[in-house]
Amino acid sequence: MEVSTPARIAVYDDAAAAPRVVMVEPKDVRSFLEEITATVNRLSHEQGGTIPFMVIREIVENFIHAYFKAPTITILDGGNTIRFSDQGPGIKQKDLALEYGTSSATEEMKHYIRGVGSGLPYAQQYMVDKGGSLDIEDNLGGGTVVTISTHPREDPPAPQAPMAGAYGQPYQQQWPQQPQPLGQAYGQQWPAQPWQQPCGQQTLAGTPQQQQQTGWQQSQPYGLPWQQQAPAGMPTQQQPWQQAAPMGQPAPQQPYTPMAGMPAAAPQLNERSQAILGFLSAHELCGPTDLANALGGSNATWSRALQDLAGQGVVIKDSQKYRLTSYGQSLIG
Repeated sequence: MEVSTPARIAVYDDAAAAPRVVMVEPKDVRSFLEEITATVNRLSHEQGGTIPFMVIREIVENFIHAYFKAPTITILDGGNTIRFSDQGPGIKQKDLALEYGTSSATEEMKHYIRGVGSGLPYAQQYMVDKGGSLDIEDNLGGGTVVTISTHPREDPPAPQAPMAGAYGQPYQQQWPQQPQPLGQAYGQQWPAQPWQQPCGQQTLAGTPQQQQQTGWQQSQPYGLPWQQQAPAGMPTQQQPWQQAAPMGQPAPQQPYTPMAGMPAAAPQLNERSQAILGFLSAHELCGPTDLANALGGSNATWSRALQDLAGQGVVIKDSQKYRLTSYGQSLIG
């Protein structure tokens, strides 16, 4: 295996300025990996970063899986976020790549790296335990992007319930106001309704035949049924929440509507999620290491399960560990 292209390290000293680029020229595989690791470690710590040498080395060694096609490292956020990208074959099963013991290393690659599937899981476990994150994404045009950061991953917000309107009723869009009839637009008077005419006064609408000829002058109420004016002395039709209670009696209570902000749908709880809820029912806080020690499995697996529950609003991160939200507590009674 040979290295044919240099590695480029972009250092953003100022977010408002172009980065300075440091080149690591091709050489034999082992020396190439060691020089990239040492250079990235030095440059990131010069910026004030705290990501350790061992974590950087585990990610750098993954360039061998991309056959060293366009290895690029970007140092951001004062050295506390480092992004490694390549244009190799990529990683299709990203979740599986974070499990201990899974590897695509060939026998030739194992001359230079361990090749036992421990690099990415170890790096993610370390970053998460320290309150940071590791993310794997597809690169533009093929390849992989691995980002490690001392900051936690930003989870998507929990689903929100529909906004509640007055009286606890769900918010509904108002229909546009009906346009005025053509006659009213030019100041013409509609004929009065029978109950609007003074007692003893005759209508001027004319005979039925005349009314049929001037249909637009017919005494037809305009608008929706609830917009029509009722005859004097007759009760108006009101919605249940608009009707006043009889004097001396309490007003009718509306049915309870869940508060806005609560998850609109039931959470998706798989076997690991249920195990986490069972653990948190007996312990106030937990982290990936606590779950791995108590229930088995890898820290990376439990970390993803906790992040999934946090995204559904079941748990929330408190310092370096997770605890149940009030919604999560309601799920376990």
